[in-house]
Amino acid sequence: MQDEGGIRLDAALVLRCPTTTRAFAREAIEAGRVLVNGRPAPKGLKLRGGERVEVSGLMEASDNVVRPNPAIRPRAVFEDDALLAFDKPAGLPVQPISCSETETLMNGVVARWPECAPLGDRPLMAGAVHRIDADTSGLVLVARTARAFEDLRAQFAAQTVKKTYLALVEGSVAVGGTLENDLAHEPGIGFCRMIDARRNRLCESERRALRPLHAVTAFRPVAHATEGCEERTLLEVTIFTGVTHQIRAQLAMAGMHIVNDRLYGAFAVENQVGHCLHALAASFSHPVSGDPVEIRTSLPSWAGF
Repeated sequence: MQDEGGIRLDAALVLRCPTTTRAFAREAIEAGRVLVNGRPAPKGLKLRGGERVEVSGLMEASDNVVRPNPAIRPRAVFEDDALLAFDKPAGLPVQPISCSETETLMNGVVARWPECAPLGDRPLMAGAVHRIDADTSGLVLVARTARAFEDLRAQFAAQTVKKTYLALVEGSVAVGGTLENDLAHEPGIGFCRMIDARRNRLCESERRALRPLHAVTAFRPVAHATEGCEERTLLEVTIFTGVTHQIRAQLAMAGMHIVNDRLYGAFAVENQVGHCLHALAASFSHPVSGDPVEIRTSLPSWAGF
């Protein structure tokens, strides 16, 4: 590569192969499918110019789609010509991280409803208008048409979609309340965990690099139980904002740890899949008729004590 001196190898591959993406270029390099002067290239290599680069496999942007997997059978709780709603089990991710992944909700959706595959501006979401964590169970909304997708995304952006969750937390909670925090990704760790951007002890350079988002969570206790010698409280939780890990992080910050949510400080529960957080319902305007709609899922097993 004579003309790419001084730039990273992944960027050079995109320049020479404009139908690929930077992510696919990095993936090929890390998989050892790119050789520079006959040797595997280290991550982040900067070219000097004049190297011989061999590529044995490089995916194109058009390959970045959700692959259908009919073995995943999503449980639909609502279906019409514009909209689908599913009750996702805990432990199943909503969408794949890469197009090679096939064990997610959306792999099952596009197998049964292929019209969803090209919808939206994120190819691996395939028409899903929001996400919930893999270990959270419950409601996921998916558009079937471009019009429905744009309308629903606009409602989420305007924070007019009311989302109701159930959360089983450790300890006894006597009264409800409202939590407000500016949440941000905790810096310096290799996984996602949210912190309060204004209260955590960070150095000034870390604080300046944060991109906080305001989150508001309302909760009220609806039932109490005892598991062995431990008290637990079932909370009904309502949110309009949709910040990553919002409910999990804010409840934990307030001393209410969701059962089995070890990332946010809860005790581990033997043989339990996921944590005790369930997306129960959503209220919004139908993307075609404009009529008010409320879609609900069934209660999770842990909500019945």
